[in-house]
Amino acid sequence: MQPSTEIVRHKLTVNDYHKIAEAGILTENDRVELIEGELIDMAPIGSPHADYVDRLAELLFSQIGGKFRVRIQNPIQLDDYSEPEPDVVIAKDRSYREAHPGPQDILLMIEVADSTLKYDRDIKIPLYARCGIPEVWLIDIQNRRLEIHRQPSQEGYRQILLPANTESVSPLLVSGVSIRMTEFWS
Repeated sequence: MQPSTEIVRHKLTVNDYHKIAEAGILTENDRVELIEGELIDMAPIGSPHADYVDRLAELLFSQIGGKFRVRIQNPIQLDDYSEPEPDVVIAKDRSYREAHPGPQDILLMIEVADSTLKYDRDIKIPLYARCGIPEVWLIDIQNRRLEIHRQPSQEGYRQILLPANTESVSPLLVSGVSIRMTEFWS
């Protein structure tokens, strides 16, 4: 009888992940996120990445005016196996003290990518589509490009827009927000 060479992986649930943190095995200083049952190391936040997230926060806070909840680099729970920490989330305006926002709460998610472009595009964005996140913006710092992903499906987003850097962009479900890309990139 030949031994099995199949690798069996144990997927962590969000509940397992929280218990590991409660036990002190993971702390707030551990930069990991739970993606499809696996703990994934998060890249260090470099100065350009931090600056663009700060800039987004300023632009969004100035336009939203309390109608929505803007969350910066805080967890969301997509399903029983995924609790990523996207850079920016605009969610329905309610308390999230009892639980992180889920797909039903999220109106817009933004990932800012410097060194993580491939990971964000190939792993996280398809996961967001499968979970029904209605709109995701991927900001590619290195190429100074915005990708807008809309119309989620199990196969990915059916619509991907690449606005010019001279355009203004607005999320579908967040009224009153418009970002001039020339202002953002300056």
